[in-house]
Amino acid sequence: MATLPSQNLQSGRPLSFRSFISPKFQSQVSSLKSPVFSPTKLKQTKLFTSNNGISNSRLVGRASASEFNADMGEILGDVTIFTAAGQPVLLKHLWDQNQGIAVVVLLRHFGCPCCWELALELKEAKARFEAAGVKLIAIGVGTPNKARMLAERLPFPMDCLYADPERKAYDILGLYYGFGRTFLNPASTKVFSRFESLRKAVKNYTIEATPDERSGVLQQGGMIVFKGKQVLYARKDEGTGDHAPLDEVFNICCKVPAS
Repeated sequence: MATLPSQNLQSGRPLSFRSFISPKFQSQVSSLKSPVFSPTKLKQTKLFTSNNGISNSRLVGRASASEFNADMGEILGDVTIFTAAGQPVLLKHLWDQNQGIAVVVLLRHFGCPCCWELALELKEAKARFEAAGVKLIAIGVGTPNKARMLAERLPFPMDCLYADPERKAYDILGLYYGFGRTFLNPASTKVFSRFESLRKAVKNYTIEATPDERSGVLQQGGMIVFKGKQVLYARKDEGTGDHAPLDEVFNICCKVPAS
C-alpha cells in the first residue's frame, strides 16, 4: 500500500494545496489498492426526497424537515462510532433523541489540515453553542488513536470528538468521496482566503494523524443539525475545506422553537 509523506507541517512553513496536487502525491494516492472508491458494506438508504417524491442523493445547504426521509435520525442513530478513548458508542446516545439540539460535524479525516482548522473553529465556538443549549459533536475518519493526536496537539476537547474508522456515517449520508472532490474541486479554493486561520490551526499539526487506511483521505465531510431525530439543516462539503459557516449554523439552532 502506498504511504504518504511523513514530514510534519511546521508553524513557519506556508501551507499550499500545491503540495496536495503534486505529481508525487497524486501517484501515491492513485497507487492505492483498488477498489479505492468502494464504500463500506452497508445497506444504502435514501435519506433525501424532493417534494415530488423523486429520490435525490444530495444533502442541501438548507432544507425543511419534510424534505428528508423520516427515518434518517433512526438510521444514523444505530451507527456505532468510537470515542477518542476507544469506547464504542451509538450515535443516538450522544444527544437527547426527543428534543435535544445537536450539531453533528463530519470532518474529512484527522490528518486533514483543513479539518484541524475547522476543529479549532468548533473549539472556539463550543461555549457559545453550549450556552444556547446546543451540543457539538465532531466525527472524523480514522481510528481513536488518530483522534487523540488531533485532540492532544490542537488541542481539542475529547468529550465531543469521535472516530468513524469505517466511514459508516459518511456512507449512509452519501457524503462526497473521490480524488477529484478531494484535491481538484473549485470549492476548495476558498481555503486560500483563510491562510492565517489555517496556519494557526496547524501549528502543532502532524501528518501521522492521517488514517492508516489511506483511502480515507479521499472522504469529504458535512454538517447536520438535529432536534431530537429531526433534521433541521444539512450540508455536504463540495470539496476540501468547503465547510458550513458556523455563524449560519448557530443562527439556525437559535431559531428552533421551544417545545
